[in-house]
Formats: sequence, C-alpha cells, structure tokens
Amino acid sequence: MGLKRPLPPDASADAPFWRTTPLAQMTPEQWESLCDRCGRCCLVKLEDEDSGAIAYTDVVCRLFDPGTCRCSDYPNRSAQVPDCVRLTPEAVATLGWLPPTCAYRLVDEGKDLPFWHPLVSGDPESVAAAGISVKGRLAGTEEAFHLLELVDHVVSWPVRWPKGAKARVKSGGKGAAKQSA
Repeated sequence: MGLKRPLPPDASADAPFWRTTPLAQMTPEQWESLCDRCGRCCLVKLEDEDSGAIAYTDVVCRLFDPGTCRCSDYPNRSAQVPDCVRLTPEAVATLGWLPPTCAYRLVDEGKDLPFWHPLVSGDPESVAAAGISVKGRLAGTEEAFHLLELVDHVVSWPVRWPKGAKARVKSGGKGAAKQSA
C-alpha cells in the first residue's frame, strides 16, 4: 500500500479507535470489528501468471455463508482452506488485492471509515444498503465451478466504490464518518 498517511486529526478527546490506534497496536476485538463483513475479500481471485494482475470473480470461497456474509468456520478457515489469507497489519500493507473499500486498507492508508461502515453507522445492514456487500451478487461457491469456468465469472465491481458510497465519502469527508443512524 506504500506511503502511510497520518490519521485524520480529530479535535475530540473521544476519537474512535481507528483514528488513533495503528493497526499493529489494535486489540483483537478492535481488529475484528474493523471487518465490515462485505465479503469482497472472500471472492475467488485469479492472477495472471505473466503480469501478476488480479481479477476478481463473483464466485466465493466454499466456507463463505452468503446469508450472513461471514465465514462458516472462521476459527478453522486456514486449516480447511490452505490458501485463505489471514489478514495481519503486515499483510494489509502488502496485499494489493484488498478492495478499495476495505476498512483495514483504509485505516492503513490513514483514511477514515466511510459512513456505511457498521462502526460508524451502528447498523451492520448499512454495508449492503450502500452496495458494498457481495450479498445478492454471487454466482455461487468455488465448488460449483471448474477452474476454466472461473474466467467467465470475472467482474469489476469489487475493485470499485459504488457511486453513492463514493459520492458521499467525497462530499462528506471526515464529517461523513460522524454521521450515525
């Protein structure tokens, strides 16, 4: 992710932890709460062997529960899916495929959380309402497709901000993060 930007200044002594605590210093509870449960990182990704370019598909990991947008076996995911990437502060800083909407990526880049993030909105459904979630956009799990079929499921939406979410972040800036439901 490159150059780290300073966290946005906050005049309040009660600034939320993601504005004041670097990823590497977060408690396990703070770290886990940063995940907005969008499911974008659980999408199957294809890497071009020559260029290294990453393409997202609308196919999801076999452990992903589309109803809850959570891993069905989170504590044991690495044992069941050996190529499951465990996010750490070090990994966040080097993984170029994290979606631009990912809270870990945003905080690592010194940006604030957007208005739809559950830590800001207070509503876990705000992720789907803002068009960030994979809910309703999946073709199925990786078990339903052969490797060559995945090419037919390449999509571009996971690497883009939905128009409404992006516009509100741009116009709202830091103030957007203070809006609550």
